[in-house]
Order: sequence, then C-alpha cells, then structure tokens
Amino acid sequence: MDKKINQIVEEDFHSDVDQEELYEHYKFKADLGQDLLRIDKFLMDRMPNTSRNKIQNAAKNETILVFGKSVKPNYKVKPGDEISIVLPYPIREIELIPQDIPIHIEYEDDEIIVVNKPTNQVVHPAYGNYKDTLLNALVYHFEHLPSKKENYYGRPGLVHRIDKNTSGLLIIAKTENALTHLAKQFYDKTIERKYVALVWGSVKQDKGTIDVPIGRSFKNRKIMNTFPDEQSGKRAVTHYTVIERFPHFTLLECQLETGRTHQIRIHLKSIGHPLFNDPEYGGNKILFGLNTQKWNLFIKNLMDILPGQVLHAKTLGFTHPSTLNHIFLSTELPIDFQQILQKLKKYYSQFN
Repeated sequence: MDKKINQIVEEDFHSDVDQEELYEHYKFKADLGQDLLRIDKFLMDRMPNTSRNKIQNAAKNETILVFGKSVKPNYKVKPGDEISIVLPYPIREIELIPQDIPIHIEYEDDEIIVVNKPTNQVVHPAYGNYKDTLLNALVYHFEHLPSKKENYYGRPGLVHRIDKNTSGLLIIAKTENALTHLAKQFYDKTIERKYVALVWGSVKQDKGTIDVPIGRSFKNRKIMNTFPDEQSGKRAVTHYTVIERFPHFTLLECQLETGRTHQIRIHLKSIGHPLFNDPEYGGNKILFGLNTQKWNLFIKNLMDILPGQVLHAKTLGFTHPSTLNHIFLSTELPIDFQQILQKLKKYYSQFN
C-alpha cells in the first residue's frame, strides 16, 4: 500500500480556531410561495456542497430544526418555515501520511475512539507540517484495524482539539453519524470537560467563575486577549475549583462552559494567575517567590521538566452516538505533571 494517501481533514483546523467555529450553523426561511418539499431535498438545493447522506445524518441526530424543533428527513417544508442545521465544519483535501506512532487509547469501538494525547504532540497537520501529528498516527491505526464498519468515515473525524503543549483526552469520530452526533453535543455545550491546571500565585477564592469575552489580540494575532464587552470578543465562561494550594502556586480544576481559543490560559492570566510555564501568556517567567539564586534555579529546573503550560484535559463526558449511553472517562495526570507537583511538595516541606 502506498504510504502516502490523499485524505480529508477539517479546513484551517489549527489550535487557534474557536471550538464553536468548528461547526457550521445554517439558517434558512422558506419563501411564502414555497411548494411542499422534503426538507432533505430543500436543504440540498441550498447547500450544493453537502451530500444527501450528510443531511440525513444531521436529521437522524436531531440537528435539523424547524422553528427550534428537530424534524425527520421526510418532513415537508411549508411556506414561512424557519429552518436551521448544524454540521461539522467544511473540509478540504490535504495529504495525510500514515505513521506508526504510539497512541494512548482510553476507549475505542466501531464509532469512536478516545485518546490521551501527550504533551508536545500536534493534533493535526498544517501546510508545511504533514508529519508526526496525532492525525498521522490515527490514520495508520485505522488502516490496520482488523475490520471497519460499513459506514466508516474514511478519515479521523475531529470535533474538538487541544493545544500542542496541553495533554489529555480527545475524542475522534470514525463514522459520519458519530461525527454529526458529537458535533451537535459540542455545539450545544453538553460535552463535559474538566482540566487540571497549575497556576502562579495563590487564587483567593476556593471556587469561582470567569465570565469575560475573549478575542484575538490586536497586536499579535496568534494569541488571544480579554475584552470588556462582546463587541470586540466572544463570550467565554470558565469555572474553576481549587484542588491544592502551595505558597506560590495553586492547583486548579477548570470546567469549560464555552470553547474559545486558549480559553483557560487567557482567562487565568486575566485574573493574575497565568499557567505555570505558559510561553504565550507570561507563565514562563518567575512571577512569585523569593528573588534568590536558589529559587530561580529551582523554578528553572521545574520548567525544564515539561515544555509549555502545565495543563491537562483530565475528564471527558459525552453521549455515545449510537447507544446513547453516557460515557465518562478520567485519566491520571501525566508523569511530568506529577513530577512538578512532587518537587513543589518536597521543596515546601523543608519550611514546615
């Protein structure tokens, strides 16, 4: 088999794309002179680049709505109907190279696979960077499965992503039905996601919510910024709970209500507590502690353990696309994350 194959992946599926921007949300209003017409045919006429199978999958997964209520693909459109549909983001061709790269699989069946992505691994290829990504590994894995379901999607179906230097759980669809069903869950914000983060400083409240709009920085388009209103940014909500306190650090559990780019990272920076070793948001500088050579060396050694922000996507809860059972997965913190915590405990124990 040729080692290079043409595959399809989501267009511009980089870590700087908002979670909500990974799904199209179409809205149509039927003309007053509209003849009675099956809704799948109605939508195909208005969405020429979308297959009938994809539209029928959307109907099956209740993402086609008329006046806010889901309808079947044989529903007859009537004059004045207000119709909306949610679909995974448009796709484009890009060459994917299957690579035999280890994958940490937490769950897998014929419809989906959930992996525990390590730190320092890119999720998906970009132009000029076709190799060594999680997608390359998944294509190889899918090619070597003993059997494939008849409606196998033909590529890893990404419905969310995590940054290169963030570790943790990521769900990937194997079938178009699963992709559509999961896309709706993310769009409806019913997916349960909790992260563990180590931040600089002592967070005052044991629990809190950061409800501050986020948008792209005007000075540097590769990073995000917070804004006073939703005219410049989009609404973003992060809930946090303190897990453990250290004199100069706090270990937090963060739950996402929205899925903005770098949301946890910029939100925690906005309240004065950047993630430890976060290079984009100031966490890779010594922000708290003693101004001594011993302290500086200790922090440098900690930063050398783990590249980038100390952030792990620890839990993931969702509804299975076919069985409709609730699935909840939880992982241990990565070894390097645990090493940092152990060294912090050991360092501070000498002062007790």
